[in-house]
Amino acid sequence: MKTTIKMLLRIPIVLMAILSPFHLSAQRVVELSLEESIRYALENNVDAKNAQLETLIAKATVVERRSQGLPQVNGNVDFTYNAAIPVVFFPNEGPFADPNSELDVVPLRFGVPITATVAVQATQMIFDGSYFVGLQAAKTYKMLTEYDRLKSEIDVKERVKKAYFSVLVNEQRRQLIEANLKRLESLLSETNALFEAGFVEKIDVSRIKVQRNNIKSELDKVVAATAISVELLKIQIGLPTDYFIYLTQSLEELNDLTDIKSLIEIEGTRRVELDQIRTNIELVKLDLKNNTVQYIPKLSAFATYQRNAAAQQFGSLMENGRWFTGAFIGGSLAIPIFDGLSKSARIQQNRVQIRQLENQERFIQDNIEFEKFQFRANLNNSLAALEVQAENMDLAKEVFRMAKIKYEEGVGSNLEVVEADSALKEAETNYFTALYDALIAKVDLEKALGIL
Repeated sequence: MKTTIKMLLRIPIVLMAILSPFHLSAQRVVELSLEESIRYALENNVDAKNAQLETLIAKATVVERRSQGLPQVNGNVDFTYNAAIPVVFFPNEGPFADPNSELDVVPLRFGVPITATVAVQATQMIFDGSYFVGLQAAKTYKMLTEYDRLKSEIDVKERVKKAYFSVLVNEQRRQLIEANLKRLESLLSETNALFEAGFVEKIDVSRIKVQRNNIKSELDKVVAATAISVELLKIQIGLPTDYFIYLTQSLEELNDLTDIKSLIEIEGTRRVELDQIRTNIELVKLDLKNNTVQYIPKLSAFATYQRNAAAQQFGSLMENGRWFTGAFIGGSLAIPIFDGLSKSARIQQNRVQIRQLENQERFIQDNIEFEKFQFRANLNNSLAALEVQAENMDLAKEVFRMAKIKYEEGVGSNLEVVEADSALKEAETNYFTALYDALIAKVDLEKALGIL
């Protein structure tokens, strides 16, 4: 894919603060939307790349299996030096009798010191039932690797979406905490002025300082969480760690409640997990068929053409008249008779494996229905919680505003302002927790429905 490179000034402030010690380069900033992140991940994530490579292995396996049905031609060149020519024994009688030997046998040496052979051999399978089953199994395995690749891509999409949402939520939390800190800094400045004028006590200033310090600590945690979520997103999409990401989409764009609620009514499509288990069942059935056809005889043909030579000395081996031609053609019929019941045992294993996989298939079907029910319920609950927390956050903002006005007008206490600010911070934290839960529930339901 083509990735747009943007200037460093477009990086959010928090990332600038985190990354500035590393002397960033403008050529190392990558701008990505959610869809672009997914496309980049499908090309660069380790799991996605390995799944694609596995499909190439499966294609080569099909070619390998097909080649076994084609003629197999091999050439051989053999050279032998008989340092000690082997002895052949004959009875010490008749034409081989040796009157000078007391033994009842006569040792004779037949052969020459140097022999050589150049041969070409060809074999051709004529009938082998396991070949055709194996060819079908290789094609089925290729289908399985395609389903495995789809499953890997779905898992990658899920992880990328969750990581992308995590970055956006943490960034939004940071902005709100910074706004909260700014409010407290302003309030602290005003309270300090009132303290110096003698209108408030020292404890009022201290309460706000404690609250401000807590907010600063919370901001540090959120900045660290944002940095961690950014690095996690890089890992999920396969981006080198020396690149820096600018996310072009906001939570408002990705958090369309109408689209999210519409997911609850969708029935979904068939999940790839069912295709995987059914293909595995088909592979075991083919293995069963392969073990069954082992009882059928195998027929093959062979042919050999060769040239042979011999000599007393190596230097004369290549002389004219020393090389002689030999050739033969034949066939072979292998008939299985008894193998100790090993094929029968393998067939029984295959039948049990098929039953196991069929049980697993039924479990997967039931589990898919359960996941649909579970994640629909989770999404409903998350949306309801999000709506409540959004209202609570608005109310907390209003309470803080009114407490601050009362304090400034002298009809409210400093403690009310601090408590209102604390409640606002808690409401904001709860809201973003609910927002993240809703986004994650949306991704989980999309995966359960098979539309991720």
